[in-house]
Amino acid sequence: MVWFVLLMAGLMEVISVTLLKLSDGLKKKGMALLFALAMLMSFILLSWALQTLPLGTAYAVWTGIGAAGSILVGMLFFHESRDGWRLFFLSIVIIGVMGLKLTTSS
Repeated sequence: MVWFVLLMAGLMEVISVTLLKLSDGLKKKGMALLFALAMLMSFILLSWALQTLPLGTAYAVWTGIGAAGSILVGMLFFHESRDGWRLFFLSIVIIGVMGLKLTTSS
């Protein structure tokens, strides 16, 4: 269950950073408000996960999900580069997150 909570925290991180981009530097107030709510939810979920998981593991997985998810959102919706090296290093982040999950007991 705690890993699911951490996954949701990471997904909320991806949603929040996407909303931050859509807010145009926080100029679009509706998007800015949604960004703040998504970020708050991400932190709340992360704090729940930290009650059980080690600090370093939880934070690394949370940021890894956020980074990898944001890169994928950028590629799919904002026409960002899909360069082979970029995909290679993205896969390293994903493998690292999976490795932390597999080697951490909760």
